[in-house]
Amino acid sequence: MGYNRNFDFKVEAVDGFSRARTGVLKTPHGEIKTPVFMPVGTQATVKAMTNDQVLECGAQIILGNTYHLYMRPGHELIREAGGLHQFMNWKKPILTDSGGFQVFSLGDLRKLTEEGAAFQSHLDGSRHMFTPEKVVAIQEALGSDIMMVLDECTPYPADFAYTKHSMERTHRWAKRCRDAQQNDKQALFGIVQGGMYPELRKISAEEIARLDFIGNAIGGLSVGEPKPMMYEMLDAVTEILPEDKPRYLMGVGSADCLVEGVARGVDMFDCVLQTRIARNGTALVRNGKLVIRNAEYAKDFRPIDESCDCYACRNHTRAYIRHLVKTNEILGAILLSIHNTRFTIRLMEEIRGHIQTGTFEEFRREFMADFQI
Repeated sequence: MGYNRNFDFKVEAVDGFSRARTGVLKTPHGEIKTPVFMPVGTQATVKAMTNDQVLECGAQIILGNTYHLYMRPGHELIREAGGLHQFMNWKKPILTDSGGFQVFSLGDLRKLTEEGAAFQSHLDGSRHMFTPEKVVAIQEALGSDIMMVLDECTPYPADFAYTKHSMERTHRWAKRCRDAQQNDKQALFGIVQGGMYPELRKISAEEIARLDFIGNAIGGLSVGEPKPMMYEMLDAVTEILPEDKPRYLMGVGSADCLVEGVARGVDMFDCVLQTRIARNGTALVRNGKLVIRNAEYAKDFRPIDESCDCYACRNHTRAYIRHLVKTNEILGAILLSIHNTRFTIRLMEEIRGHIQTGTFEEFRREFMADFQI
């Protein structure tokens, strides 16, 4: 199951002091240089950005959300349009998540059984069921390059017994997803769970590795736990997951976590942070964040980041962008979304360069010393 002629992953350079590595993931819609950050296009669009703007930021792959696309406009309509690439006119690779995280976020509107997740729509209260087989079928209709298995996202905190039961169900669902896959032009990734228990994380990593997916994801992190705890879970997992397959840390995208995740052998990341905080008037910078809407930037005629090559930083000042944010002009969210997306992708480009030249550990040490959480 692990080999598929439509996909290939090769590790190119390995850091001498950590698990950091660079690689190339080949997909039907192009090659992806790793480590990579994937902007989130939840509803077949990266919020407040055109495809050309996303491409200009250097995006190699974007993420779409199965739950939201199933709800609107519906996977059958997208199939009729020729798949997600055709529907949204995106020529590069797309990864779709299984929708599991969104379903589990519905709280009282969903119920879990061995069969799957029964839930009510957040839009109109209509009733639906996601089984492992159904989420694979939906993602096959969407036509993404990389699909995710249905998993149970264990909440934090959760006791050991609950977490173990949840993890074991995730493993059974993963096997059902693997058995349900029909299209070999799409890669299916397994997902490691196990909560905040290193012993469960190791068991899960071993089981998901045994199921021999094309790639392996790490789920259930960045759900409210302290960052050192997340790093401990990553250490437990990445030493077990196969070296010759890409590792994807789901839903993590702050700069410090990207650097530390790469150091622990993670190859792929995604997060809504970049565009979400942009819509709240906040910019990502080297040592953390600038809340551009704050009064201190009213007469600041510098770019957001003088070292940044994005459209916003090449053309506009903090004062102007603050004015747009304060007057609720759409352009404010657009410019900050462009900057935050480019900032993050440029960071990944820099990380790749340091791994290739053998200077990643020095970069990591200096970066983390300057970063303000």
